[in-house]
Amino acid sequence: MTPWLDPAQQRAWRALVEGAGRLLARVDRHLRDTHGLTLAEYEILVHLSEGHLHMSELAAQVSHSRARVTQTVDRMVRADLVVRSACPEDRRGVHASLTDKGRAVLEAAARDHVLEVRRLVVDVLSPDELTSVGAAMSKIRTAAVDPG
Repeated sequence: MTPWLDPAQQRAWRALVEGAGRLLARVDRHLRDTHGLTLAEYEILVHLSEGHLHMSELAAQVSHSRARVTQTVDRMVRADLVVRSACPEDRRGVHASLTDKGRAVLEAAARDHVLEVRRLVVDVLSPDELTSVGAAMSKIRTAAVDPG
């Protein structure tokens, strides 16, 4: 027997799906309009700003499929935002790193991005609600990790 969602669960699920979808679309559009970056590109720049990463590590840290990460990094290499290099520990492995241009683009976009995140999320929730959302999404992220 299928354990159908009750009305309250259905409302919560729909709010999560619609809210997350609209939020990500708005943040993506804002980054595109103000800095010519997609949210996926911005997320990759943020991770690479913390140091070079093996492509498999980068794929594991972002919210996109490996194939999409590879395609996005390819595009970013062509735009001189990211550079790939051989991994000294793994002859078959590849590292990705920010270029100087990539770091400058990230620094230019970061302030506007944070202001938009504040406007859409932080400023509309109470501190307790923000803590609860963060804790809930952390649990959801863990449950949704692809085992493969």
